[in-house]
Amino acid sequence: MRRLALLLGLLALHQTHCFEFVVEGEWETETSLDEQHGRFKRAILTSEEQEDFEAIRGDDITVKSYKVESRITSRFCHTTVKSSVVNSGPNAQSIGFNVQIPKQAFITNFTMNVNGITFVGSVKEKTVARNLYAQARARGKAAGLVRANSQDMETFKTEVHVPPGSKIEFELHYQEMMQRKLGFYEHSLYLQPGRLVPQFQVDVYIYEPSGIASVETLNTLGEHFSGMAKLTSSKDKAHVVFKPSLQQQRKCENCTTSAIDGIFTVKYDVLRDSNAGELHVSDGHFVHFFAPANLSPLPKNIVFVIDVSGSMWGVKMKQTVEAMQTILDDLTMDDYFSIVDFNHNVRCWSEELVPGSTIQVAEAKKYIQNIKPNGGTNINEALMRAVQMLVKASNQGMIDPRSVSMIMLVSDGDPTVGEIKLSAIQKNVKKVMREEFSLFSLGIGFDVDYDFLERIAMENRGVAQRIYTSHDASDQIRRFYSQVSSPLLRKITVQFPEDSVSDVTQNHFDKYFSGSELVVAGKVLPSESTTLNSFTTASADRLDLSLQTEADYLELDAALAQQQHAFTGFARQMWAYITVNQLLVERSLAPTAGHKRKITQRILTLAVEHQFVTPLTALLVESEEGKERLLADSPNDPKQGCCAGGSGMAALGGRTPVQMVHSIPPWVQRTTPAPPSHAERPLPDHITIVENDPHFIVHLPKNNMDICFNIDSEPGHILNLVSDPGAGVVVNGQLVGSKRVGVEEKEKEKVNTYFGTISVFYQPDGIRVSVSTDRIDLTHGRNNHSFTWGATADITQDRVKVSIVKDSKVMVTVDDKITVMVLLHRVWKKHPTHVDFLGLYIPNNNQYSSQAHGLIGQFGQEPEVRVFNLHQGADPLKKKATMQVKGNKLVVTRGWQKDYRRDKKRGSDVFCWFIHNSGKGFIDGHYTNYIVPRLDSFLALPP
Repeated sequence: MRRLALLLGLLALHQTHCFEFVVEGEWETETSLDEQHGRFKRAILTSEEQEDFEAIRGDDITVKSYKVESRITSRFCHTTVKSSVVNSGPNAQSIGFNVQIPKQAFITNFTMNVNGITFVGSVKEKTVARNLYAQARARGKAAGLVRANSQDMETFKTEVHVPPGSKIEFELHYQEMMQRKLGFYEHSLYLQPGRLVPQFQVDVYIYEPSGIASVETLNTLGEHFSGMAKLTSSKDKAHVVFKPSLQQQRKCENCTTSAIDGIFTVKYDVLRDSNAGELHVSDGHFVHFFAPANLSPLPKNIVFVIDVSGSMWGVKMKQTVEAMQTILDDLTMDDYFSIVDFNHNVRCWSEELVPGSTIQVAEAKKYIQNIKPNGGTNINEALMRAVQMLVKASNQGMIDPRSVSMIMLVSDGDPTVGEIKLSAIQKNVKKVMREEFSLFSLGIGFDVDYDFLERIAMENRGVAQRIYTSHDASDQIRRFYSQVSSPLLRKITVQFPEDSVSDVTQNHFDKYFSGSELVVAGKVLPSESTTLNSFTTASADRLDLSLQTEADYLELDAALAQQQHAFTGFARQMWAYITVNQLLVERSLAPTAGHKRKITQRILTLAVEHQFVTPLTALLVESEEGKERLLADSPNDPKQGCCAGGSGMAALGGRTPVQMVHSIPPWVQRTTPAPPSHAERPLPDHITIVENDPHFIVHLPKNNMDICFNIDSEPGHILNLVSDPGAGVVVNGQLVGSKRVGVEEKEKEKVNTYFGTISVFYQPDGIRVSVSTDRIDLTHGRNNHSFTWGATADITQDRVKVSIVKDSKVMVTVDDKITVMVLLHRVWKKHPTHVDFLGLYIPNNNQYSSQAHGLIGQFGQEPEVRVFNLHQGADPLKKKATMQVKGNKLVVTRGWQKDYRRDKKRGSDVFCWFIHNSGKGFIDGHYTNYIVPRLDSFLALPP
C-alpha cells in the first residue's frame, strides 16, 4: 500500500482564489497479509486533534446555521448535515466543514454552494473519478475521510479557500442500517460545532411500520442540556427535536463558547408480533427482519484465550481482569468453560472444560486475578490448545450436541514466539476448527494487527472487535461478551417461494444471539400474487423450528406515501447496503484473484448505481457546468488493512451490517431453495369437540352418534380432559369467566365460563405445551420457549410436534399417536361481556392406553348407548328421548352445537343428544371429580 497524497481540487472560483480537497487514505493494492504486516500505517486523529475537533473551522467566520436531519424508516437511516457559513474576516482563508459519521455508514452525496456556484456530488468508480478530476488540472490542499481515534465514528473533512465576504453552504448525506444490540437500536449523531450557532437544530424522524415499542433520548450531551430534547411519538412514528437557543448553547451565562460537544443519541426498539419476524415489501424490494425473543438460551462451551505477554502490563491487564470477573459470573451450570493464558508459553487453568458452577467460577476468578504479564506472544499455540480442548470435550460426549462452542481471544499485539507468520496461523486455526466452533477476537489498542484478528474470526464463524484503551476498556469487553453470551438459535435459514424473489442477501446464519437481529433482503419478482411469504427454519434448545410470515406487495408503499418524513427508498437502498457490505467481506476472503476481481466488479456496479462511497469508489463533486471538479475518496479502513469492508458482523460494530453470525463459505453462490411445505395432519370429519362456554360434543363412532353436555364450573378451575398414565399424556383446560358488567349483575347472573388455556403435558419427555389466547408456551424443565399467534410456525421437540397457524389454530401431536387441536376465538375487545376463548378438537382415533380417563379420555373405551322412546318436547324443533348408557336411563333432548373448524364466524351445525346436569349419568361420577390443581396434573383416581 502507499499513502494517498492528493485527491481533490477545484479550479478558480475567482481569478485569484481557489479551493481544493484531499483525502487521507490508502491506495488499495493486492498485497498479501504478510507483506502488509509491519508496514501498515494508521490514519487517525491525534488526541490533540480530537480535542480540537470542530464541525466548522476557520478564523473570523460567522456560522449562520447548523442543521442535522435523520430519517429512519424500517431501520434504515438517511442523515443530512447542512451548514451555512460566511467568511466575515478581511482576508481570504480556508474554511473547514468536518462531520463525524458512524463507521458503518456510507456517504452518498456532498454538495456545496460557494457564492452562488453549486457543486453537486456523484459517486463513480475511483479510476473514472480520478481521470475526470485530472482533466480539471486541480491542485489542492485539504480533506476527505480520516480515521478518527474513536470507537464508532470516522471523520469527513473538507476545506475550501475563499475570499472575504464569501458565503458557503455545505451539505453532506450518508446512509446506514440501524444495528440492534442488546435489544435496542441506537442512532448517534456527533455534535461539536465549536462555536455558538444562531440556528442550531437536530431532527430525528422514525417511522417503523410494525410499531415502536420504546423510544428515548439518552442524556449523552451532559446535564447542561438535560430535558432540552423534545420527543413526540405515536404507535409507529417518533420525532425527536433538539433546538437549543443561542443562550442555551453557552457554557455559562456570559460565555462565548458552546457547550455542545458530544454524541446525541436516540435509542429505540420496535414491536414484534411473533418470532417469525417482519417482512417489509416496498419499491420492488423486500427486507426480512428476524429477532425472536422468549426462547431459552442454548448452553455454551467457551474457552477464554488471554494474552498475558509483557505488553499487557498495567492498565490493559487490570481492565481485562475486571471484565473477566464479571464475565465469569455470567456462566451457568449448563455452560462449560476453561481459560488459556499465553505469553511465550501457554498455560491452561484447566486441561478440560468444566461446568460453570459457583465453585469453579470462584477458582477461575482467583486464577485470573493472580496473572502477572511478561514475556512474548505465542498466539498460534494458544489457539491450537483452545481448539483441542473443545474437540476433546466434543469427542468424549461431554457437551450437549445442540450447545454453542466458542473461543474468545483477547490480545494486544502480534505474535513474537513460535509461529509468527500470520497467514500460517490463519491456515492452522482454520484447519483444526470444526464447523460448530466459532472464534471471537478482541484486539486491545492499536499495536495489534487488527486485520489479522478480523480475518481469523471471520473465517471461523466469528467476529472481531477493537477495544480502545480508554478508561472504559473493561466495559467494552463486557459489552462485547454480552452480545454473544446468550445464543438462542443455531442453523437459521430464511427461504422464499421459488420464482418469487431474486438477488437475495445472505440467508443462512450459523447463530442468532439474544438482543440482536438477522436481516435478509432482496428483489421481488413480478407475480400474480399480491403477497410475499418467507419461511424461516432454525434449531433452538432441543427445538426444531419452522416459522412463516407474509407481507402484502402494496400495503407498505401506500403507507409510506402518507408519511411526510419517511425515507421512501429505504428497501432498495437497504438491499444495496447489505449486499455491498457482504461483498466487501467476501472480497477480503476470496480464495483466488479471479474470484476477487469478479466480486470487485459487482461492488463497483452496485456502489455507483446506489451512490455509495466505498473503498472502491469516489465522490466526484463538480460544478453544474462540469468545469470545476473535486474528488473525495473513501480510504481503506485503517483498522482493516487489506480487508477493507468487513467484520462479518455489524451487530458488533464492524462494516457488515447484519448479524452476529456466519454464513456458508462466502464465495459459494447464494441460493434460495424451495421453502418447507406446511402440511398438517388432517382431522376426521366427525370428532370430539369442546366449544364456547364450554359445550362438550363427544363423538361415538361405533354408535354413529354425538352426545352433548355442558360443564357449569367456576372461572379459574382446571378441568381434566384426558388423563392417560399409560401413554404419559394429560390434557387439561383452565376456565376463564366472561366480563362482569357491574356488582348488581354479578349478584344476579351466573358468569359464563370458557377455556382460556389448554395444556398438553407429555410426561416421558417432560414437555408441556400450554396454549392460551395470548401465546403458546413450550416448557421443559427450566427452559421455556414462547410463541405468539402472530405467525405460522412448526416446532418439534423430541416426540412432541406443535403446528401453529397464524391467528387460527394450534395442532399438538404427541409421539405420532395422540393429536389435540386448539382453535382460537377472538372477540371485539370492547364487548361488555365477551372474552377471547379457545375451542378444543380431539380425534377419536387417538391411540390412548387402556388407562385413559378424563372428561373426554374415558370415551376412548366407547360405552354402549341406546336411544329409545323418541317423542315431541315442549320445543317442536327439539325432540326428547330416553338414553340408556352405563346402566343409567337419562332424559335427553335432540339439539345441535357448532363445529368452527371450517367457518370460525358462523360454524357448522352438529346434531347431538343433549344430556342435562353437566353430563351426569353419561360421564363417570360428578364433573367436580375432574377438577385438578395444576395444568400438568393427572387425575389422582378415576371417578
